[in-house]
Amino acid sequence: TDTGSQKDRVVAEEEWLQKWETGNIWFHKERGHPLLQKYLDVLLNGRSGLRIFFPLCGKAVEMKWLADMGHSVVGVEVSEKALKEFFAEHSLPFCEEPVPEISGAKKFQTTSGNIALYCCSIYDLSSSIVGRFDGVWDRGALVAVNPCDRQRYVSLMITLMEKNSSYLLVTVSYDPNKHKGPPFYVPESEIKSLFG
Repeated sequence: TDTGSQKDRVVAEEEWLQKWETGNIWFHKERGHPLLQKYLDVLLNGRSGLRIFFPLCGKAVEMKWLADMGHSVVGVEVSEKALKEFFAEHSLPFCEEPVPEISGAKKFQTTSGNIALYCCSIYDLSSSIVGRFDGVWDRGALVAVNPCDRQRYVSLMITLMEKNSSYLLVTVSYDPNKHKGPPFYVPESEIKSLFG
């Protein structure tokens, strides 16, 4: 599988922070992602009160949608601006506290406790900090992480999943020679080898 010139491309954390600061967030969906609505049954699998993880969550509106259904939502994002906008746009009161295990990290949590968003690098998280999850909504994370970090990312995700968890993954299909990414092209064969 040819991923073009993308395999060596590295997007620095500062570039993502800059996108949020300048409002260059073309990847954000104001109304939520139609594929989550379409495949919600696959994610929930007839279960209620799940813990659902949003890697590289931004200010995804689906977090409130799932929390309103009675699920507990945990997200991680490097942009504090994105997280604060999420709470502001949904008029959700929240508290902010440091994460003792991660230098400089912050945790923003709704006063009701059903949404907890971590402001830090995803690679600083572990199951001892955030616990394990019944479901993962990976709408733009795998395609956003640098190609050289995919194995590290997937290894972390696997450690965060409960035995019977569901993982919904959205990728994009295009000619990687014509677009440098992100979003990065991840061939199906690579997805299968990464997740096993």
